[in-house]
Amino acid sequence: MPKLIRITTVPVSLKLLLSGQMKYMKAAGWEVQMVSADGKEINEIVRKEGCEHFEIPFTRKITPLHDLVCLWKLYKFLKEEKPDIVHTHTPKAGLLGMIAAKFAGVKIRIHTVAGLPYVVTKDNTRKLLEKAEKWTFNYATHVWPNANSLKGFMLKEKLVGSEKVEVLGHGSSNGVDLERFNRDNLKENHLVAATMRVMPGENDFIILAIGRLVKDKGIQELVEAFLKSKIINQSKLVLLGDYEQDLNPIDDDVLRKIEDHPRIVQVSWSDHVEHYLAISDVLVHASHREGFPNVLLEAGAMQVPVICSDIMGNSDIVQNKKTGLVFPVKNVGILKDALEFAFVKRETMQVLADNLYKEVNQKYDRRKMHALILEKYRSLVDGS
Repeated sequence: MPKLIRITTVPVSLKLLLSGQMKYMKAAGWEVQMVSADGKEINEIVRKEGCEHFEIPFTRKITPLHDLVCLWKLYKFLKEEKPDIVHTHTPKAGLLGMIAAKFAGVKIRIHTVAGLPYVVTKDNTRKLLEKAEKWTFNYATHVWPNANSLKGFMLKEKLVGSEKVEVLGHGSSNGVDLERFNRDNLKENHLVAATMRVMPGENDFIILAIGRLVKDKGIQELVEAFLKSKIINQSKLVLLGDYEQDLNPIDDDVLRKIEDHPRIVQVSWSDHVEHYLAISDVLVHASHREGFPNVLLEAGAMQVPVICSDIMGNSDIVQNKKTGLVFPVKNVGILKDALEFAFVKRETMQVLADNLYKEVNQKYDRRKMHALILEKYRSLVDGS
């Protein structure tokens, strides 16, 4: 029985980014173990995936001495477990996981790239994070960017050699669950709960953003565009996600506007995202950087019109005026215009949403992605 170890920095990544993958591989006859830092999600993940979890106290910040301790613990764990494949996801887990796996003698070392944090940093921090990415790719035997645009950028920047790099299928790390994100399979009680949290007026136009409430996700530009728009008194902006003021804080004045404005609703993270999508008129993803954003796949599967920034990852999924509206990243004025257009031209937006729905169903079914990953695992083990 081949052994696979999946590593992420924090357990919420196992839960949200890799949902169902470990269970699928176990059902296919693999021994699967999961590794991450401690967190409230672990019991749920172990129950849903049916796989053992091992804790390494990773941090998401730059903590050199602590990282060395984690590296040593991870090395000892991998040396003892002797997996056939170590597959990492997220930057810190990737760096430490690939180094530890190399020195532990693991032959197949895969790292999935779902975005490059250094591209939105500056000066010495940028140089350090860029160097960390190069170290990760150097110690990996296979590097899987989850978008073609991301692959192109990595090769252009000479972060990794082309012989290591591959995009699986059409992109994405995990596809989208078309059974869950399906209007025919929604639960009435969760729809009611979502509606009660948002409290829309009878004719309110609901603008939804999903994800961490941080600068990198374009939250500040979205709030500013919404507040400047002509549709503010006929709309509500719903921000579904938690703040991360210790890592990538939004400005205090924007935070106050979110908390105080009667037309902005902040909802802490929910496991029932599909129900918030179902009550929304448009999904806005104003992010500054991405790998391959799941939220756009989920909105597509739910036939919700999309407005997104023109960054890597977003552009792999959404084509301007064909499957959604695309605006220049950080451009508040054009984002404001897009919000107003979506409000006035609802039928046009629905045509774009229907086009995206067809693409998502054809290209990004989670079941196909899991089968593709399993096929790659098997071919690598057979060829090793």
